[in-house]
Amino acid sequence: MTASSDTTLEWGRRYLMVEPNHFRVDYTINPYMDVHDQPDHVRTREQWLGLATAVEAAGGQVEVLDQRPDAPDMVYAMNLGLALRTTEEERVMLSHMRYAERRMETHSAGPWFEGNGFATSYVGRDGVGAHFEAGDAFAWGDALVVGYGPRTEQLGLKHLAVGLDLRVRGVRITHPGMYHLDLAFCPLDETRAMVCPSAFDEESAQALLALVPEPLVLSEEEALTFCANSIVVGRTVIMPTTSPQRVVAQLEEWDFQVVLVDVSEFHKGGGSVRCLTNPLDVVVGRDLPEVHGGEVVLPGL
Repeated sequence: MTASSDTTLEWGRRYLMVEPNHFRVDYTINPYMDVHDQPDHVRTREQWLGLATAVEAAGGQVEVLDQRPDAPDMVYAMNLGLALRTTEEERVMLSHMRYAERRMETHSAGPWFEGNGFATSYVGRDGVGAHFEAGDAFAWGDALVVGYGPRTEQLGLKHLAVGLDLRVRGVRITHPGMYHLDLAFCPLDETRAMVCPSAFDEESAQALLALVPEPLVLSEEEALTFCANSIVVGRTVIMPTTSPQRVVAQLEEWDFQVVLVDVSEFHKGGGSVRCLTNPLDVVVGRDLPEVHGGEVVLPGL
């Protein structure tokens, strides 16, 4: 069965990336990081440029933010903030990182967003208030699907819903190796998404699978290759070269063009293709319904 073009995601054609001038592993905040296994600077730059080129070749647009010298993880641009467009303005809910080692990133991201016409807001800031990391949030169907647990706090879901006038569907992440939603869930088009049930508690896994009419269900082993940490530009899926052949074959059967890129140096920091790219073109009213006052939906409630 192949996908029809009218199910293609509207968003995912404009991205913010952070140039990896200072990418390194200075600390350990996820299971992939090892300060004794440093990324090679030359290969890092080649791989980053290769990804940016692949996005543009697929018809996407890339905007670039300079990396702070004191923020080695800032290259994972997905976690800088959740950008949305409404009929009235462009807005971004800047991340409030769980770990202090990353919090300075928003001090540079905020001015970039403001300088590009985005109104900025926060659920918490500088260690005060709820934690939220944008790698835990995806527009899907009738809601913003948000993973909570390792990085984003459950309290943050209410702030997102009320602050952005959205329905937020929370799913609880329990797997230490899939600490962000973007490591276990990847929207493909309006009816399909990659989902790894092993990343969640049982109720959340079932709730997420029920949301997706045609899920591409990933095993734990498959998801740990970073295959769900991919992006979709129209009918092109840009994936890491580590992705399993079974997953690639299923995507091609669904009439996606798969482009494999080597981003292995960035896997040393715990991120892949999606982590390196932050979509700037999600539109409320097109990709997400506006819900006045907001609403939070949790599994089993």
